Amino acid sequence: QVHLVESGGGLVQAGGSLRLSCSASGSFFSINAMGWYRQTPGKQRELVATITRRGNTNIADSVKGRFTISRETDKNTVYLEMNSLKPEDTAVYYCYARTTWRAVDYWGNGTLVTVSS
Repeated sequence: QVHLVESGGGLVQAGGSLRLSCSASGSFFSINAMGWYRQTPGKQRELVATITRRGNTNIADSVKGRFTISRETDKNTVYLEMNSLKPEDTAVYYCYARTTWRAVDYWGNGTLVTVSS
């Protein structure tokens, strides 16, 4: 079992910045990928960015150049630095983790990011 706790969401004006953090705890051997997805009402959850243990990243085109994902593997913590935020970035951001063994996916409860125009 992996328990994910997110922090760092909130309200920010367009053009501003926020940093999200997510820490994993629980009974697991190791985590391979960690990252972030987001969801708005009536829409499917979409990829924002993920990063593997080796540091390989996958970043959505809509946030490239504005968002940066990083990870402290020994602490099972992932960060999302969000700059030049736009109103369309408003969403609930969910932390994601996939275990190395059996590739089981886990999700956090989500943290709301609101960008005002």
